[in-house]
Amino acid sequence: MKISFKKISYLLLMILGMNIAFTSCSDDLNVTPKDDDEFLSEVFFKDPSSYKKVLAKLYAGLYVGGNDGDSSGDISGIGGDFSSYLRLLFVMQEFTTDEAIIAWADGSLPTMNTQTWTPNNEFLYGVYSRSFYQISLANEFLRQTSDDKLEARGVDAALKAEIATFRAEARFLRAFDYVQLMDLFGNVPITTEADPVGFYNPVQKSRAEVFAFVENELKDLDNSLKASKANEYGRIDKTAAKFLLAKIYLNAKVYTGTAKNTECITACNDVINSAYSFANVPYRYLFSADNNTNGSQNEIIFPVVSDGNLIRATGAGMSFIMHASIGGSMVAGDRGMDGGWQGIRTRKEFVQSFPDETGTADKRGTFYTNGQTLDIDAVGTFTNGYAVTKYINKKADGSPAQRNDIPDIDFPMFRMSDVYLMYAEATLRGGAGGLIPTAVTYINQLRTRAGATAVTATDLTLDFILAERGRELFWECHRRTDLIRFDKFTGSSKIWQWKGGVKNGTSTASYRNLMPIPATAIQANPTLIQNPGY
Repeated sequence: MKISFKKISYLLLMILGMNIAFTSCSDDLNVTPKDDDEFLSEVFFKDPSSYKKVLAKLYAGLYVGGNDGDSSGDISGIGGDFSSYLRLLFVMQEFTTDEAIIAWADGSLPTMNTQTWTPNNEFLYGVYSRSFYQISLANEFLRQTSDDKLEARGVDAALKAEIATFRAEARFLRAFDYVQLMDLFGNVPITTEADPVGFYNPVQKSRAEVFAFVENELKDLDNSLKASKANEYGRIDKTAAKFLLAKIYLNAKVYTGTAKNTECITACNDVINSAYSFANVPYRYLFSADNNTNGSQNEIIFPVVSDGNLIRATGAGMSFIMHASIGGSMVAGDRGMDGGWQGIRTRKEFVQSFPDETGTADKRGTFYTNGQTLDIDAVGTFTNGYAVTKYINKKADGSPAQRNDIPDIDFPMFRMSDVYLMYAEATLRGGAGGLIPTAVTYINQLRTRAGATAVTATDLTLDFILAERGRELFWECHRRTDLIRFDKFTGSSKIWQWKGGVKNGTSTASYRNLMPIPATAIQANPTLIQNPGY
């Protein structure tokens, strides 16, 4: 059973969305919650407990797509299951790469497997809309918690101090949303609590301007977020902001044209010297049903919290990842689940990045091969391609989770292992302050935990780092971003099966390093300019 904040997130989720009128700040999205005219924000916020409820809604939106689970979503025209933020990020970051492929033929989903998407892709519309929806919620919360508003409502000093922390967390979550938008779409509008409420066309900003906005927000939040590990489990603290800074600095050359590897190393050192630490537990513990208590929590800086009893959204978040990755001759009960949807596997080239297929020489190579073929002759056949057993809905000791229909596994959005890898990469890319011997030590901590052979300084190349990032962080929503940074997402420098739409893979055009602005968004806001190539 998880902590109280998560209970607030989901037990109050159904009533929360119905009780607050959040109006989108842009005409390019139709993301207003249903029945938004039944109550006014002013009325709702007169209840002192409402502030934490809204914060809980912001966090819950990372996992679920609507106020009543799968059937009704926050985004007009998309169900709560398909518009789950975590599910959409998994589609964007994994299906488009060598780490995953999905058998289903739902709508435009097959084009994500092959890098052949168009601006009419509904999954792109989903992630674009979900991000802006979350931003609109954060903006409205910040408007409703201004000093003037709190003073007018007679909020006492103790609650004001608590709300100040809530505001910092809302700003972080908004920055997180803008990072996803910047990473996927490049040039996007920026809206804040200072913008008017109502429908208008916000100005589209350059990718570099979005980067600068996010950077400034994250640096400023160091003054207002809670200290490292001083917040409730599942909530943001200063270290999460430092992690996200390190992440955007590592990708700064892609986003702005200017490398910031020195800044990345500085942010990494801040995280490494925080209250979080590398988890000296077996690798599999990090992805088990009790990863909030089995020692993994020492490493997981930003979890997307799950709970089988409190979340009734079968198609969202970790429930989607778990169900969709079970099929063929796999026994669902072995994974702690009630069944499989025969969808997600991995591709041949990713399997071959490990020393073997059995997890003998590297315990991170968790593939299910019985009845599965290494080659993928037919994308729509689950038994083509090895299945992945990284996540398991059982506790570390093998005992069952709370339920077998919806998992308890917390998704590790940010964790210390990634910081070690970022430090090593930024050092290799010439960042000042990074030391190769230190980087080797960090990498060998990962490899020792995995039962893999240690490396030396001569082994530490950029190609090795990309491969090691895959081995350590696969299926954690990093791969697309990583491949683009290494110039291996499009083009011919890295080929995998079904890239470009042919079995043996082929080169794809470099403009696909950016996703297209969804056609629906441009139709509603004609001031938006489509990305080149689309």
